[in-house]
Amino acid sequence: MSIPRILIAGLRGGGGKTLVSLGLAAAWRKQGYGVAPFKKGPDYIDAAWLAAAADRPCRNLDLFLMAADAVLQSFATHAAAADVAVIEGNRGLYDGMDARGSYSTAELAKLLQVPVVLVVDCTKSTRTAAALVLGCQRLDPEVPIRGVVLNRTAGARHEAVLREAIQQDCGLPVLGMIPKIREQLFPERHLGLTPPDEHNRQTHSIDRVAAVAEQYLDLPALWDVANKGVRTLCFQEEEKKGDITDFPEEISGVPFLRIGVFRDAAFSFYYPENIEALAREGAEVVEVSPLSDAALPQLDALYIGGGFPETAAGSLAENKAFIDSLRQQIERGLPVYAECGGAVYLGEKLLFDGNEYAMAGVLPVVFGFRAKPQGHGYTMLETVGDNPFYDVGESLRGHEFHYTYMQSTTTDDLKFAFRVRRGHGFDGRHDGLCRHNVLASYTHVHALGTESWAPSLVRAAARFRSHG
Repeated sequence: MSIPRILIAGLRGGGGKTLVSLGLAAAWRKQGYGVAPFKKGPDYIDAAWLAAAADRPCRNLDLFLMAADAVLQSFATHAAAADVAVIEGNRGLYDGMDARGSYSTAELAKLLQVPVVLVVDCTKSTRTAAALVLGCQRLDPEVPIRGVVLNRTAGARHEAVLREAIQQDCGLPVLGMIPKIREQLFPERHLGLTPPDEHNRQTHSIDRVAAVAEQYLDLPALWDVANKGVRTLCFQEEEKKGDITDFPEEISGVPFLRIGVFRDAAFSFYYPENIEALAREGAEVVEVSPLSDAALPQLDALYIGGGFPETAAGSLAENKAFIDSLRQQIERGLPVYAECGGAVYLGEKLLFDGNEYAMAGVLPVVFGFRAKPQGHGYTMLETVGDNPFYDVGESLRGHEFHYTYMQSTTTDDLKFAFRVRRGHGFDGRHDGLCRHNVLASYTHVHALGTESWAPSLVRAAARFRSHG
């Protein structure tokens, strides 16, 4: 399958990849092209902005979270419906889990055979920028670097010297030169960019970044890069699976199990594939807002993703009727799978910004908030305790990024499902706090990498309905 595609990479995080990726997606969409957006690595917020810029869902591609065949399958499936695929890398081009750059953007580029454009922050540098680009070219010649975008340039003379150095020493075309932009196009806070669904100037920001791309990027040349030398991707088609969920006989014939998903300004961290996987397993996904709904609807299971419960803590705490209905269903045995912010919401209290907020009171934990991340990066977990969703002995891969932490507990009898082999979790050793039929973990999983996740959640829903 031949798919026009381009990957925007950088020398480090914060160098301008997101600006260029968003601008490219928005500008090409404005020109009438269908753009399939992708984000390398575990990320929700940049992916949400890419989805807004392209006006279609953004898919995450990550070789740590999922197998290479799953990455290829996902990319080919979703890129095939568009005119071009735009992939934003993460961190520096070769940055990965170790000194060899395992699972890096470079490894993804080689797997997808995608042309790479390097974004270089040129602040207070000239020919040194060419040395950095040349180093990227020579570190692994198999990585198809095809051009450079110079970011944060300081005028015509600076740009002329940079262009000559890149072209002379690296033999690469300069595909754009973006000056220092004083305007704050995208507001930020502790996890990076503010999510677009919380940003009341989303359309303005997308329009502005499209204008930046139109003014400062060589869009025709970038289009040529995306289309030239495109090879056919080879991957093994995934076998069509039958119904792998064993529904109890007493509920056979029931068309859908109702699985709720918290979705509002406080809870927005979901991979599209996770929601789609639940639907494929026979679930009706019901969106729920703990901020605005008066009560939790009747459900067979509940999935609470991550987000920013701390910024909406006052409103969450004030919706006592919703909390009461949630607790009632959990006490009846409602299966609940909660990730990160979802776990915080289920706690007794959240201490944030000098204030104390009552949360749902399901987990006997008081959560605090610190100025620095308490857990950040890939995680590896081993299932060591009974829980509603995973078999003992099962290993999981995921990621975490949280400023909250378990400050104190109201009981010494805490039951955790996971032993942390990599990451932090609740206390550096344990993750997956269990209570009633609830599993609350700081680790986020991706359905394409943790294939047991969706079937297990639907099975738990089926058990609850059959005994409810």
